[in-house]
Amino acid sequence: MYGLNGIKITGGIPLQGEVQIQGSKNAALPMMAAALLNRGTTVLLGCPKISDVFLMEHILNHLGAKTCWKGNTLEIHGGEITNFTVDEEAGSQMRSSVVLLGSLLGRCQSAAVPYPGGCVIGKRPIDLHLDALKRLGAVFREENGMLIAETCGLQGAVISFPKSSVGATQNAILGAVCASGESLLLGCSKEPEVTWLCRFLKAAGAHILGEGTDTLRIRGVRELHDVEFQIPADRIAAGTYVCASAITRGEGVLLGAPIGEMEALLWAYGKIGGQYRYNSGKLTLHSLNATKPVRLLETQIYPGFPTDLQSVFMAVLATAEGDSCIVENIFEDRFKMVSQLQKMGALIEVCQSKAKIRGSSLTGARVEAQELRGGAALVLAGLAARGETYVENRHFIERGYEDICRDLSHMGARILKD
Repeated sequence: MYGLNGIKITGGIPLQGEVQIQGSKNAALPMMAAALLNRGTTVLLGCPKISDVFLMEHILNHLGAKTCWKGNTLEIHGGEITNFTVDEEAGSQMRSSVVLLGSLLGRCQSAAVPYPGGCVIGKRPIDLHLDALKRLGAVFREENGMLIAETCGLQGAVISFPKSSVGATQNAILGAVCASGESLLLGCSKEPEVTWLCRFLKAAGAHILGEGTDTLRIRGVRELHDVEFQIPADRIAAGTYVCASAITRGEGVLLGAPIGEMEALLWAYGKIGGQYRYNSGKLTLHSLNATKPVRLLETQIYPGFPTDLQSVFMAVLATAEGDSCIVENIFEDRFKMVSQLQKMGALIEVCQSKAKIRGSSLTGARVEAQELRGGAALVLAGLAARGETYVENRHFIERGYEDICRDLSHMGARILKD
């Protein structure tokens, strides 16, 4: 008898059906943080109802903001920010809480945040965040496990990032949009979630030039104004369901998939023999021949293959007909779920940042999710495995997928929450 907080999957069924792609987790969270810069109302359309969004909502409420859900529309009322200390328990559970530094400093000139948590996938230092905000005039100290930031008023500055960092770029943007004067940000991350944050801020009255490039020019404004904004579709969720089709050699239609942001994933899908077409917002998948190995697949910063899809694509390659190799260049501990895949019969050998995969058949087993994307990979492995698979720790997966069981059921999977 299995316990609660798991997912039960009966494998061996080629998927076939339609699924609507949810709003983007990685776009929604920094927009929620940015709402603190608006003393009025921010309306986020298509906001995903996932645990990380609920945690961020709790943090905003703790700071004094009022929130209201209407379906998948989240309203944030930021007129009464009475507190600049992020709730320690909630903030320590999610790395995205660190982006509150820039917006709190811009709004309150003070911020206190716990060292960020989230998935245990390797070292994720925040020195680039702190260096950028220091350039804008913030000073930091540590006190009782909390990071305290203060400023006499943020001032525009030139910030040059020594390496690409999504979170540090977002924090610098959030600090700069309401700072006095102009800021020049060099070496910025070009990930879509940075571009979407810039678009959201511009819709709310910020002056930003260069979104989508590695150079941003920002002229500070006193405050943002009311805005209604559509959260973009989640490219990682869409990529997960492409891989679900591939691993079951099925078909399927993804509604609203952001294919312009999925080129690297779709290239890899084509390399293994998958076929697709896109028309009128529908991405149609044909995966009957998605059986080929990939000699070398390396994760890279955007527009390269995303590290967030490395685990689920490894699950696909574990069922390919031949030998594949994945090199992880972003996080040094992204192979955590390999031992769990091995319980299902996967033939994977890991040496530092390289994983060699020999395709084989998988057998259902009881496995344990240890982080978000690895948990999704285990669910996909269960779809392909003979017999029944039980994935423990469903809560990790719910950090990024609104309802992975619902979505995969729409594609014909036999899958249930427990």
